[in-house]
Amino acid sequence: MSNRYTSENIQILKGLEGVRKRPSMYIGSTSDTGLHHLVYELVDNSVDEALAGYCTRITITLEKDGSVTTVDNGRGIPVEEHPEEKMSGLEVVMTKLHAGGKFNNKSYLFSAGLHGVGLSVVNALSSMCVVRVWRSGVVWEQSYCRGIVQSPLLNKGIADKTGTQINFLPDPDIFSTTVFNFEVLSRRLREISFLHPGITIEIIDSRGEKPVSQSFCFEGGIKDFVLYLNRSKSMLHREVIYGKEEIETSAIEFCLAYNTGINEQVFSFVNTVSTRDGGTHLSGFRSALLKSINEVFKSMKIQKKSITSFESDDVREGLSAVVTIKLRDPQFEGQTKTKLGNAEIRGQVDSMVRRHLMHYFETHPKETELIIKKILTAAEARLAAQKAKEVTRRKSIFDSTGLPGLLVDCAEKDPAKSEIYIVEGDSAGGSAKQGRDRHFQAILPLRGKLLNVEKNRIDKVLSNEKLQPIIMTLGAGIDDTFDIRKLRYHKVIMLADSDVDGSHIRTLMLTFFFRYMRPAIEAGYIYIAQPPLYKITSGKKSQYALSDKERDDYLATLDPKAKVSIQRYKGLGEMNPDQLWETTMDPKARTLLQVRLQDEVSADVLFSLLMGDEVAPRREFIQEHALQISELDV
Repeated sequence: MSNRYTSENIQILKGLEGVRKRPSMYIGSTSDTGLHHLVYELVDNSVDEALAGYCTRITITLEKDGSVTTVDNGRGIPVEEHPEEKMSGLEVVMTKLHAGGKFNNKSYLFSAGLHGVGLSVVNALSSMCVVRVWRSGVVWEQSYCRGIVQSPLLNKGIADKTGTQINFLPDPDIFSTTVFNFEVLSRRLREISFLHPGITIEIIDSRGEKPVSQSFCFEGGIKDFVLYLNRSKSMLHREVIYGKEEIETSAIEFCLAYNTGINEQVFSFVNTVSTRDGGTHLSGFRSALLKSINEVFKSMKIQKKSITSFESDDVREGLSAVVTIKLRDPQFEGQTKTKLGNAEIRGQVDSMVRRHLMHYFETHPKETELIIKKILTAAEARLAAQKAKEVTRRKSIFDSTGLPGLLVDCAEKDPAKSEIYIVEGDSAGGSAKQGRDRHFQAILPLRGKLLNVEKNRIDKVLSNEKLQPIIMTLGAGIDDTFDIRKLRYHKVIMLADSDVDGSHIRTLMLTFFFRYMRPAIEAGYIYIAQPPLYKITSGKKSQYALSDKERDDYLATLDPKAKVSIQRYKGLGEMNPDQLWETTMDPKARTLLQVRLQDEVSADVLFSLLMGDEVAPRREFIQEHALQISELDV
């Protein structure tokens, strides 16, 4: 190998080659998450037209050929020749990184597409991209392939409207999958609609025999958003608390409500982009909320000796809130824009939210008293939880050396190479212990159903004898003490029967992980095992099937005259260790479902609906989806 290093070794990537070389730098990944991000980039550009006041309708269509078409009724991408580049404005924004009308604050006062890379990145990562623009009375069209122009800008006739249409086919050489998920896209588009009252966003799936569509338009904006978050909860006050102010370089809007539940639902946005990791705007909101509530609390006659002021965790219990701001020059951490860094925004949001909250508290004394009493109860629970944590620490619950007696650990100590099966039932746990590979597979049997953490505060969670072994075994703490760096296994696999009870146990476990160990889900460390439902034997050959469809498909391949026996497993305990290994635990043969958090808002709402106190919304959900269930063990 030559060690010679000269200027000849320096490679220059021209045009959009850099995007194709390192796509994850621009869209996060090349999995289905990055795939869907392509659509969001295009929608962001249409939303920018809406923010500027020129777009009222956005339509996204999933085409039969696997492509996606987005259409808006905005002004249309400029097609005039660019004075410096000597090509049309359309070709500039489609083929040049960091090109667009988002940088001088003249075309767009506020913009989601801050970095100016959206259209060009989608173009670079598509095997086909055709853009049609209705502008200045003319229909213009140009086609591209992997970021390279394939045709000149063509005049296609007279236009009686304005807008932009983009049809693109994701490049299979780039993405691990090119199949779009209608539900994933729908959830994100619903979220965008909440943030833009009055704008209609429609998504159409034309891939099946009959087109399926959803249309979103919320006149109430984020007020409707907060009501949506509370649709399966009981609010403490009839009307939401709302505030909005605009200054020269920013617009701040928030809405909140308190419910009888114990979990927090707070979502923040900047120029309609979800800031999942928060930032200065969210810090300002939390600071204002805590200071305002403490000010009101001190003026009331319900204080207790043990509690003279509230802490941040107290005011979060049962809180649903949306904080959204619009900025001319937002400073995000990276292209994925998950955290805002503008320092001046914290004080602006703090002052604005405090003004609106104090006005509400002064004009709604009865509702305010209910909220304060709710928070006081949360503070008392916090003190009880602190005592429970002290007890559990003495039991070494957060110490990886203090492991529960039920655990059968593995020899491997590297978390990245270790996995643990959390198994329902003693008999199944026994089979798993005998069938496992003891070098890297640990087994933790569960006895009985877990606590429903959706209905119980953390002091109950910490003291629960069913959950304690899980917390102790994983060794990373819980809730605000959870440290993913201490997690002892990077594959945490739920293994339960394929029946109603097993489904319930999986749901209880997922609720626990979502509420108290969410970073483990976000890191991709939580899995669901897929044990077979059937063993099909024909002669000396046996085949396992995970579902009725797999069973029927396999039977169709057999000689109709052959003698076939079918064994249906009612539970994991019916499988011997060898069978459990070869079907469910052998990495070379097993199927695992990775739990992924693609839409935090919808996941939050769904867990509250399925596992919360409110019966009516859950009944409506069951009635709505009952016909979709093809199998039900009773």
